[in-house]
Amino acid sequence: MPGGDETWNQDVRGETGTERLDRNWSTLIQELRVVQTGVQFLISALLIVPFQASFATLSHPLRVLYLITLCAAIGATVFLVAPVSWHRILFRRHRLGNVVAAAHRCAMAGIALLGIALTGAMVLVVSMVAGTVGGVIAGVTIAVLFLVAWLLAPWFWRGSSEPARDR
Repeated sequence: MPGGDETWNQDVRGETGTERLDRNWSTLIQELRVVQTGVQFLISALLIVPFQASFATLSHPLRVLYLITLCAAIGATVFLVAPVSWHRILFRRHRLGNVVAAAHRCAMAGIALLGIALTGAMVLVVSMVAGTVGGVIAGVTIAVLFLVAWLLAPWFWRGSSEPARDR
C-alpha cells in the first residue's frame, strides 16, 4: 500500500499514532483474554495427570511427550501473560509503542506454544484410547489443522494486494 499503514489509519480511521497504539493495545488484550482461559484450563488438566493411577502405565516416550506438552503449556502462559508485566513496568513511561510491539511478539510465541501443547495433549489422549498409531495420526492431523487455521490462512489473506472492503 503506497502510503503505508500509518497513512491508512489516519485517512480512513482519522486516528493519530497514539490513538492507533491505544486501539492496538486494547485489541491485543482482548485477544489474550480469550487465549489465556484455554491455556489455564489446559494446564489445570495437565497438572493432575501424574496423580492418576493410569499415569504409571504410560510408556517412557509418552511420559516425555507429557513433559514437553506441560512445558509448552506453561511456556504459552508465560508469553501470553508477559504483555501485562510489560505494560505494568512501562506504565506512564510513554513507551506504549514498545509495549505493543513486544506484546505482539509475546502473543505470537504464546500461540505457537499453545499449538504445540494442544497437539501434545491430543497425542497423549488418543494414544491412551486408540493406541500409538491413532495418537500419531491425531497429532499430525491437529498439527496440520493448527498450521492452516492459525498460520497459513491468515498469511494468505495478509499477502493479498487489496484489503477487504466493509459492506
